[in-house]
Amino acid sequence: MATTTSRAAIVAAARTPIGTARKGTLANMPATELAKPVVAAVVDRSGLDAAEFDDLVLAESLQGGGDSARYVAVDLGLIGIPGLAVNRQCASSLSAIAVGAGQIAAGMSRAILAGGMESLSTGPILQKRKPFTTGKSPEDYEQWFPLSHPPTADAPALDMSITVAHNCAVQYGITREDQDAWALRSHQRAVKAIDAGSFVEEIVPIQVPQADGSTITFAEDEHPRRGSSMESLAGLKVLHPEIDGFSVTAGNSSGINDAAAVVALAAPATANNVLAQILSWSAVGVEPNRTGSGPITAIPKALELAGRKLEDVALFEINEAFAAQAVACARELGLDEEIVNVYGSGISLGHPIAATGARMVTSAIYELRRRGGGIGVLSMCAGGGMGAAMVIEVA
Repeated sequence: MATTTSRAAIVAAARTPIGTARKGTLANMPATELAKPVVAAVVDRSGLDAAEFDDLVLAESLQGGGDSARYVAVDLGLIGIPGLAVNRQCASSLSAIAVGAGQIAAGMSRAILAGGMESLSTGPILQKRKPFTTGKSPEDYEQWFPLSHPPTADAPALDMSITVAHNCAVQYGITREDQDAWALRSHQRAVKAIDAGSFVEEIVPIQVPQADGSTITFAEDEHPRRGSSMESLAGLKVLHPEIDGFSVTAGNSSGINDAAAVVALAAPATANNVLAQILSWSAVGVEPNRTGSGPITAIPKALELAGRKLEDVALFEINEAFAAQAVACARELGLDEEIVNVYGSGISLGHPIAATGARMVTSAIYELRRRGGGIGVLSMCAGGGMGAAMVIEVA
């Protein structure tokens, strides 16, 4: 059954270009510095005064906790806007937008800024005190990574190539060739979109400080590989040769990336410049060893809530955490692959974890506007056995 709540409008959307983590252009910029220019640009593009925004909701998956959204607001001089941090692993910024849309639908807010930021280049290395120690010496501490689920042999918490990709490949019969072909097409589509200028309107160029005190302007996604071919992909070694039948490689996996993406949400009655409406969203849980299948459940749920069907959708994006997972979800749902990830996705553009969902929403809005409007569905799996989806409409 379709929802009957008041739907939030998206009145502005923007993102940074996506950098390749650790060796790319944004490698020395913390997540907050990526978010600040995008938040400022979205406020400016929204047609609303900054004082009209009731909150800034920013996802931050691997930034060590805290409330970076409030930091960004204060550093931009937006003192009257509080900040809320959201973490749902890979679906974090899609959930941040859902939080904002829900606040507006409930009549509790007039306008909200929502999105996500991730700097995998500068993410902290965390430590925790070892059990039965006093914590008074460095030897009392060990490196710690917060887990998304209790690890098991078939679903390790720190190796998604097994938990997400390999399990999907085995369960749904996805071959190495299937995965490499999907990865190649992702790169080809991303390069085509870049060359056509498809991302120019949505990207906020970033001024990047250099070691000598100068700055350079970064304005174009740098992760897609122009020289990709089936031959080059086939030549890559699998990540776990010790596992029989393992077919996942670095080439058919998502990138490790840095970026930020933000949208401005407003109540329809007060929105002057509507880019899109949010029709519905969903989040679901599945067994951790079936994490990659999350969109298979989340997409139909979100469409039902929106009162729409698969055949009503003009564009799908299923984030390519891994090619095996994206292929499995598209095939199980019976999607026309010509309208799935039409400008590339996580493998080519990259997967800046907490920014990915908002990047997907932003790119879909601009692509739907170029096509004359329609329904867009954005979805991804998320660590710990989760899936999320959102349905938007561009008039």
